[in-house]
Amino acid sequence: MSALGNFDIMTATAFLELKQRASKLPEKKRQSLSAFLIRLGQERAGWKQETARRLNEMAAGKKVSVADLRKQLGHA
Repeated sequence: MSALGNFDIMTATAFLELKQRASKLPEKKRQSLSAFLIRLGQERAGWKQETARRLNEMAAGKKVSVADLRKQLGHA
């Protein structure tokens, strides 16, 4: 699956342009954009259940290192 996932409405070129434009925004505007994208993710079906599952795992002692988190997010 591509970085676009199931979003066939946007070409890879348009997606790249969007990312490049976002990277050039001032810090405050990037923070606002980030908050907006997080809110969009929270509207996704199953978000609350997935968050609850992960919090329960953490409470039970399952932790993730920063390095592993970066790998999971594709930032390694």
